[in-house]
Amino acid sequence: MHPDPHTVLPVSTDWWRSAVVYQIYVRSFADGNGDGVGDLAGIRSRLPYLADLGVDALWITPFYPSPMADHGYDVADPRDVEPVFGDLAEFDALLADAHGRGIRVTIDLVPNHSSHDHEWFQAALAAAPGSPERARYLFRDGRGPDGSEPPNNWPSVFGGPAWTRVPDGQWYLHIFAPEQPDLNFANPEVVADLEETMRFWLDRGVDGFRIDVAHGMAKPDGLPDMVPMEDTGLLADHGPGDLRFDQDDVHAVHRRIRAVLDEYPGTMAVGEVWVSDDARLAHYLREDELQLAFNFKLLTAEWTATDLRDAVTDSLAAVAGTPAPACWVLSNHDRPRHVTRYGGGELGTRRARAAALLQLALPGAAYLYNGDELGMPDVDLADEVLQDPIWERSGHTERGRDACRIPMPWSGSERSYGFSAQADTWLPMPEGWAALTAEAQVGDHASIRSLYRSALALRASSPAFAGDGLDWLPAPDGCLAFRRPGGLVCLVNLSGAAMPLPEGQVLLASADLGDGTLPDDSAVWLHA
Repeated sequence: MHPDPHTVLPVSTDWWRSAVVYQIYVRSFADGNGDGVGDLAGIRSRLPYLADLGVDALWITPFYPSPMADHGYDVADPRDVEPVFGDLAEFDALLADAHGRGIRVTIDLVPNHSSHDHEWFQAALAAAPGSPERARYLFRDGRGPDGSEPPNNWPSVFGGPAWTRVPDGQWYLHIFAPEQPDLNFANPEVVADLEETMRFWLDRGVDGFRIDVAHGMAKPDGLPDMVPMEDTGLLADHGPGDLRFDQDDVHAVHRRIRAVLDEYPGTMAVGEVWVSDDARLAHYLREDELQLAFNFKLLTAEWTATDLRDAVTDSLAAVAGTPAPACWVLSNHDRPRHVTRYGGGELGTRRARAAALLQLALPGAAYLYNGDELGMPDVDLADEVLQDPIWERSGHTERGRDACRIPMPWSGSERSYGFSAQADTWLPMPEGWAALTAEAQVGDHASIRSLYRSALALRASSPAFAGDGLDWLPAPDGCLAFRRPGGLVCLVNLSGAAMPLPEGQVLLASADLGDGTLPDDSAVWLHA
């Protein structure tokens, strides 16, 4: 057994209900061994920074052995560490150090599919049609007189058909890349293996999981054609006609996941669930299923008072009849960063500062993406350096997600800005980022990083943040305002002009309030 890594953490079985969780995209956070790729040692070296920032927990994206067809979301062995990122000893040291600083650690679980390099899939390829080895995946005979057409019309989320043919003539299903064959969760062996993976990491002391494609895993009997068959794109809402996702049987898998978590008090799971219908989302948040589900409405909202208010209202409504709190996201490794979404440059940064105060004032859990606190923008990359499989699979029509995955700038004025001992990084970093570095911002009280640090400290310590709900307050056109039960008032001004500050003690503002007004594209926290 491993030493108990929880001994230094406060005893709390529902710490996640209001936690601020910091997402680390492993490749892009910090490079500990100088090869230009982020790793576990790099994360461990930056724990003092994360503790100072004030986050409650980490979500670390996949660091398991993988051929990296989808940068780690194609897992060859879910119970080990990819050598590029370190080894199990390094993970254990990272976990112990994080717990020693009061930071919990959650990791990615990728149940829907494995890598094509997984020993199970290699065994399936070597076995005959109808074999137990193939029954762990979704192998089917093709259609047409010679079986040369795919078994159904499903598209891959990454472009092209969701089927690949193997030499003996059968086809296998892959909702994502061909290197990511879908597992068959109607097979008890597959469910048992997922439980074994969970226990492997929970026994080491992890505090929970983020579940990739948590609305996947279940496929309808007979794998019928989809009508319509158009793909709604990566990370869009896949509605009722999309038979690849949100099938009723997926909830049986989540009940098995929850049963394992319940054996480890204080652990949790958050699901990546791309469904927009509130009732459908609520099904994932029943007493015996997920503790949290990402609600992406804030992430997809336009920068208007109406859109943002609707996103908040809808997100709260989605969890209203469930045991779960809301779970707020502005950016992640799959979507354009919000500085860029909100207009880029000075305008995007000003709006991102206001959005930070909006997100962190809301009741529930908040997830930050590494670099949010630095105001990192997306970066336009040359065609030849793109790595996301979407770029190739789409026939170079969709650029993919690399722009939001640029490595973190830590210090200095030259590439790689302290990310690595070398200038060349797995995705190239741009010139001119000296002012964006953590080092430059930590020493600047007006920086967005300082704003995040102050906001997290207040959120953790002020009684104004008490209570679960919120009440909307009257606000001028183009503004939104709400009060939390503890007395916190959050006011966001998107009206196009400065507005007078209401009465109350100013706790924090995203812009200078020097003349007693709140500027456009700004937010303020008041205690009233």
